[in-house]
Amino acid sequence: MPRVRRCRQPGCHMMVKLPDHYCAKHYEHEAEYLASRQKWTRSDDRTTTHKYNTVTRYRNETKREQYNFYRTKQWSHLRQQVLDRDHYLCRYCQAIGKLTPNSKIVDHIRPIEIFPDDKDNINNLATICWQCHALKTKFEQKYYGCGQGNIPTDAKPIDDIDELVLLMRRN
Repeated sequence: MPRVRRCRQPGCHMMVKLPDHYCAKHYEHEAEYLASRQKWTRSDDRTTTHKYNTVTRYRNETKREQYNFYRTKQWSHLRQQVLDRDHYLCRYCQAIGKLTPNSKIVDHIRPIEIFPDDKDNINNLATICWQCHALKTKFEQKYYGCGQGNIPTDAKPIDDIDELVLLMRRN
């Protein structure tokens, strides 16, 4: 028995054999529908994916090691320990007296791009919400010189979350 689906035309309940999307009565809409789907699909655009993975994301050997660390069992255990320790509450929001529950991002207080030896130090990890993470990323790019195209500065490391929050929100 062939596989079938319902016609995509609103109100039409005719069954259509796959791979078609419209019945014989509404078949004039088929080409338009396929064109709209093709606009959003990127299945044939392998060069963009390849360029992102090999050039943008993995810029050099150091970056490759950093990204590979996040795929290890050690990282997943550390991450879970930090989430349990912080009770899934953003520590950066707590510093300003606000509770943000269900924060599931674990972030390095000192960026590992500048301080690679602290990547597996549980005292250098904190739970953070996505809003604070965006603020902190912008702050790190200015203060430490992290990120693509930036030059690392010789700024002193900040380990205190309260001090870090004040500096993040000032800029």
